[in-house]
Amino acid sequence: MPKATATNRLHTAVLTGQGRAFPPPMGQLALWDDVFARHYSGNPTARRIFLGCGVNTRHGVVDPRVEDVSEWTTGTRMRRYVTAAHPLGREAVLSALTEAGLNPADVGLFVVVSCTGYATPGLDILLADELGMPATTQRLCIGHMGCYAGLPALSTATDYVRARGRPAVVLCVELPSLHVQPFGPAAERDVEQIVAHALFGDAACAIVLEPDVTGGLEVIDTEAVTDPSSASLMTWTVTDHGFRMSLSAKVPDVLALHVEKAAGELLGRHGLDADDVAGWAIHPGGPRIVNVVAEKLGLSPDQTAASHEILATRGNCSSATVPLVLQQIRRNRQLRPGDPVVAMAFGPGLTLWNMLLKAC
Repeated sequence: MPKATATNRLHTAVLTGQGRAFPPPMGQLALWDDVFARHYSGNPTARRIFLGCGVNTRHGVVDPRVEDVSEWTTGTRMRRYVTAAHPLGREAVLSALTEAGLNPADVGLFVVVSCTGYATPGLDILLADELGMPATTQRLCIGHMGCYAGLPALSTATDYVRARGRPAVVLCVELPSLHVQPFGPAAERDVEQIVAHALFGDAACAIVLEPDVTGGLEVIDTEAVTDPSSASLMTWTVTDHGFRMSLSAKVPDVLALHVEKAAGELLGRHGLDADDVAGWAIHPGGPRIVNVVAEKLGLSPDQTAASHEILATRGNCSSATVPLVLQQIRRNRQLRPGDPVVAMAFGPGLTLWNMLLKAC
């Protein structure tokens, strides 16, 4: 990053717009009753997981009550990703630009994030061309980082805005409904796959960052911690039948070892502590993860309400989830100038990524 000088200063990077888009909704109880109860042969553990994971409704470009993709090849799933992700991404980006009061021609950097679908030319090229972004718009694709990827993408876009003084757009598009895994006797006993089938929903969420504006959330700082000794607890493996999620029940316990220190170091650099934070955008990887974070940081139910609300109404949408929670906070809370907001996401590695923002 260039050093600040009288003629080459660093800019602020301010979140000024967000947009989201979803495929049709699916009720959690109906999914269990109509599809997964049969596939899991009425397994009481599977039923308990499905109906106790904090999800009431989620969205899917594939409704398993209508279309069974469990035996589809990975190639077929990737082709479907492109056709389904394109309109969702377009709607989310246009909505975010509209809220920010910008046109596609204003975008200097376009970042697209996904761990559920890949193609070349990708969404970055297709959407930039269709929306009318300049041929000189820089593009970046971030793939397979998992649920926390939205924050590294936002950090990268922040560095661009600060250095170049031009707007950036980050788009997260995740379609986990395309990755339902094959069923059979072994699958009926695979608790980690049951959890994956129960939790995840499809979504697109876009964020606009602008330089040197008032009215929005300025990105202040980030903090990342990775515990490689726990890498095997969360995996996302490419198979012949889509991508297979492995999600251990030990994940919340590992996060509990790091969350207090990581959040404290991020806030402490700016003379803050947890009591000063006006909004917490915590990734709801599941209700237990949110509850562990709340316990370690001393957060009230009101402070974690946005995370639980997104989990209940959208499910875990991988990289799009924290942007959705952040948008919920911006809509529901009256943030005053100077109010700190913390975004917190978790993913493979195991990785914990924190971001500090400030209302301006």
